[in-house]
Amino acid sequence: MNEVTKSALVFTAAMLAIGFAAAWFSPPGEWYAGLEKPSFNPPNWVFAPVWTLLYVLIGISGALAYHSQARERLVPLWVVLALLNGGWSILFFRMQQPGSALILVASMLVMILVYIARAWWPARAAALLFMPYGAWVAFATLLNGAIVMLN
Repeated sequence: MNEVTKSALVFTAAMLAIGFAAAWFSPPGEWYAGLEKPSFNPPNWVFAPVWTLLYVLIGISGALAYHSQARERLVPLWVVLALLNGGWSILFFRMQQPGSALILVASMLVMILVYIARAWWPARAAALLFMPYGAWVAFATLLNGAIVMLN
């Protein structure tokens, strides 16, 4: 097993651990079920497989960033995004603060775009692997904003 593959396993495991821990400590529950949701809100079963796939892509991207020339500017951003990602679930579901969660997810979207831009030349594959994450977080920002407006 080469070093990039080993790193990909570590980064992916870290991302999955953060995501699953956040989900475990902040399940949607009755509060979320009672919220008014927009017509484009996906069914609840969609979120777990989408996030699991995204966590794998994010993990591989982190490993590629770690082994790139841009390591010093990409890995810290990756770590912050990983932590914020877990924080969003806690803020939205556990603390029941959709307005604050909207600010957080919009900030995450900007940071994802910065990561992609910074990775584009030194680690193109890392940037490309972050694009589905960016698209999903853009959708999540829209969804979070709609929930804030409807409630």
